[in-house]
Amino acid sequence: MEVQEQRTKSRVVKVDSKESWDFHVNQATLQGCPIVAHFTAVWCIPSVAMKPFMEELAFMYQNMSFLTVDVDEVKEVASKYEVKAMPTFLLLKAGVPVDKIVGANPDEMKKRIHSLAQSNPTDIP
Repeated sequence: MEVQEQRTKSRVVKVDSKESWDFHVNQATLQGCPIVAHFTAVWCIPSVAMKPFMEELAFMYQNMSFLTVDVDEVKEVASKYEVKAMPTFLLLKAGVPVDKIVGANPDEMKKRIHSLAQSNPTDIP
């Protein structure tokens, strides 16, 4: 029962402003937590289709921070990181981008996120 209850609460945080982005990136950086940011749009079917996969990854990698950013709502952050296509996944370490995946490619995402986790030994499931 407890595990099921845990799974219903999302570990993917929706960023709704530049201030919210700055706050979550700063928090993760202070905690030594790598970040996986999903840049999405409600009108982009592949982006929407990746949401459950992001949730799954967020439960697998408990010591990482997972953020979702709607590019239409938070244009400033999307343009700062030159997000031009959805979905785009930005991987950050110490608040600095270390990798970028453009397109809905679950296998490639798993590989790259696992690689990011290996650089943070406490994150490997």
